[in-house]
Amino acid sequence: MILAIDIGNTNIKVGLFNKDELVHAWRFSVTLRTADEIGAELKMLLMNEIEDISRISGIIMSSVQPDLNYTMEHACQYYFGFKPITVSVGIKTGLKIKYTNPQEVGADRIVNCVAAYKLYKGPCIVVDFGTATTFNYVTAEGEFMGGCIAPGIKTSLDSLVEHTARLPKIELIKPETIICRNTGNNMQAGLIYGYTGLVQYILARMKKECGEKDVKVVATGGLSELVRSVPEEKIIDIVDRSLTLKGLKIIYDMNTKQTKE
Repeated sequence: MILAIDIGNTNIKVGLFNKDELVHAWRFSVTLRTADEIGAELKMLLMNEIEDISRISGIIMSSVQPDLNYTMEHACQYYFGFKPITVSVGIKTGLKIKYTNPQEVGADRIVNCVAAYKLYKGPCIVVDFGTATTFNYVTAEGEFMGGCIAPGIKTSLDSLVEHTARLPKIELIKPETIICRNTGNNMQAGLIYGYTGLVQYILARMKKECGEKDVKVVATGGLSELVRSVPEEKIIDIVDRSLTLKGLKIIYDMNTKQTKE
């Protein structure tokens, strides 16, 4: 069994794979933790699902928080006996990275594109609705060409509330109309319909620039279903909430010959 760990800006996602099947997934917040706190929490989660954690034969990790890498590596080494394979420049991904400086690309962007290209084929645009929303273009030949980055919808909401005196925290749900008669619905309409417009325009512009036909849009992240539900015409073809974890397992298989399950 393989552990896949993705350290994001807000959450740490953990997936447990039995062969190619994602059998369990967990998410917990990113905070300043010690290696023992992380290791103990991971071990407790796993022991609730599998009787023998010695069945874990390998670990792979991606991270956008370099300060947490050593801590996570130490936790994995001490509690599970494995130093994780870390997604970084030089690792086999199956993609040709055409970015000007590959070291600048977030590991999560590459991992998502690996999964989308392997599972759903190219050409594709991969959108990750996280703390930031990333748009990534992969050609039919498996070339990662880059894309663009926008503030995440929750990040936009937090900024709006923080920098205004009277606007409240709201739940991100779609109001039935865009002309609303109370402040909470006004905010929901502006954020959700406005953000969907941003996504719609960026996708249309990227499809025009890439010049390829039948470009699939694959989305992941907590708010991907919400954004897909807003426009009358379909702008997102596939939503896969486990895309990052699946990409990590694919990269693990490319970079190790271990077969123990």
